[in-house]
Amino acid sequence: MVIARSLRALDWLNFFVANVQTGFGPFIASYLAANKWTQGEIGLMLSVGTISAMASQLPAGALVDAMRNKKFAALSAIVAIIASALLLAASPTFVPVFAAEVLHGFASCMLVPAMAAISLALVSRADLGDRLGRNARWASIGSALTAALMGAFGEYLSLRSVFFLTAALALPAIFALRMIHYDPLPAVPRTPGKPKLTPEGEERESLRELLKDKRLLIFAACVVLFHLSNAAMLNLAAGEVTAHMGDNVQLVIAACIIVPQFIVAALSPWVGRQAQKWGRRPVLILGFCALPVRALLFAGVSSPYLLVPVQMLDGISAAVFGVMLPLIAADVAGGRGHYNLTIGFFGLAAGVGATLSTAAAGFAADRFGTAMSFFGLAAAGAIAVALVWLAMPETRGAEVAAKNVQKPPVEA
Repeated sequence: MVIARSLRALDWLNFFVANVQTGFGPFIASYLAANKWTQGEIGLMLSVGTISAMASQLPAGALVDAMRNKKFAALSAIVAIIASALLLAASPTFVPVFAAEVLHGFASCMLVPAMAAISLALVSRADLGDRLGRNARWASIGSALTAALMGAFGEYLSLRSVFFLTAALALPAIFALRMIHYDPLPAVPRTPGKPKLTPEGEERESLRELLKDKRLLIFAACVVLFHLSNAAMLNLAAGEVTAHMGDNVQLVIAACIIVPQFIVAALSPWVGRQAQKWGRRPVLILGFCALPVRALLFAGVSSPYLLVPVQMLDGISAAVFGVMLPLIAADVAGGRGHYNLTIGFFGLAAGVGATLSTAAAGFAADRFGTAMSFFGLAAAGAIAVALVWLAMPETRGAEVAAKNVQKPPVEA
């Protein structure tokens, strides 16, 4: 009964954490522009947040691994995000905005692995796919609903009110976190002359051994290629086909953001179940195949109203990627420690791919035209599919496969 209540509380935690994170999206750029920041200054400050997040991935993951109380790790990250939102609302000047971007970058990198660790503490590794699917569903619903709510606050109150709302929405996230109860694994004392053990009683793997794992390295390469293909796609399409559009531009862009979130919410539990049943590779191939198809369709889009149906493919990719990243991290780390560090390693790979994507796509569009830029993104997506198909090993453990052969389907 306690575990059931904790799992429901985890649903709401994912919902409200997604609410909080939504406030740090495009609203920051609009807020700074309204306060007379130039586009160059805005781009520089957003780059500070990106660089901060990339630099924080590994330290934040290692820190969460080192903390026995994962709830405290999540609480610390949420409090830091509240502070970031209040700094932005307090003054749109260089020092508060810079501090908010750096603080939010580190806090976000700490929050993601902490919530994955809490999920793993509440369910067995064999049930983790189902749980991560539910996490993604509730997070997507939260993101979609909050994007609309924050848009209304920004339109009818003020852009500053968005950040006060962000801080306020963190309070129910903290309440949901307090409702989660599980027994933290005990600390295992180090015996001189013997290998260090994890709380599960297994030998802790050294960082060097982890970095030699070909599953880690191949999937990290897949993550880089995924984001190299994906990150710039919507921005490039929106900038091209809405250049001469009238008053409905913002509605179309909002729909392009919100509609995929509902697809993620619908598909994520199914993705988690099938990853447990079929294995990781077939599901990865399905999600990655949507990337080159989407890029090629964007290359041929001439009407802005076709953006939304094409962008629905993003919901498929996002559902697969959102579930599979922490799930494969659990497969790779096993019970030998470094689960959260592994998530951080994959997060760093995602940041590298996204940074390269926006830079390369912008350069290619200016030099060769938007269509050629989309063809380049499609090529990156096709290489990602080929890498998963030809090189990515199956990471699902035998014990997970055995349990899911005997286990009846779980209702979402």
